[in-house]
Amino acid sequence: MKLAPSILALALATAATGLQAQQGTYGSTNMTPEVALAATQAALQSCRDSGYQVAVAVTDRSGVTIALLRDRYAGAHTVETAMRKAYTAASFNMDTLELARVTQAGEEASGIRMVPGILALGGGLPVAAAGSLIGGIGVSGAPGGDADRACAQAGIDAVEVDLEF
Repeated sequence: MKLAPSILALALATAATGLQAQQGTYGSTNMTPEVALAATQAALQSCRDSGYQVAVAVTDRSGVTIALLRDRYAGAHTVETAMRKAYTAASFNMDTLELARVTQAGEEASGIRMVPGILALGGGLPVAAAGSLIGGIGVSGAPGGDADRACAQAGIDAVEVDLEF
């Protein structure tokens, strides 16, 4: 079947418009507030079980805080620190303990520490689903970055089944 030139041109223009729309937009997978809260609660409980009073923050893939909890006796600084660790983990899709190592003074990437909001201290982890970044979790208040990190990992582990798709 032959199409008239004007119909063919219209069909090609319509197809191109659809293609442009596909190229001009994208979709992304995000955590629900309920899953973010569950991860926050699990991380907080993990730290409590170890005797630590902490703050825990979970962000979306863009680093915007979705859920935040501060335990009764966690220091005032722990709220901002947890949020910045989660933001940093999501921003770089990287464990903040590892980021701290590769951005030490004298390292090529040390300037990253000067970016507003970035905090290169252990306790922040990226959150992924099906291999894609969907957020970050940050914990502050345990005695050291390794302990903060362990609580953050407990938060991720608690919601891992909810993140599979």
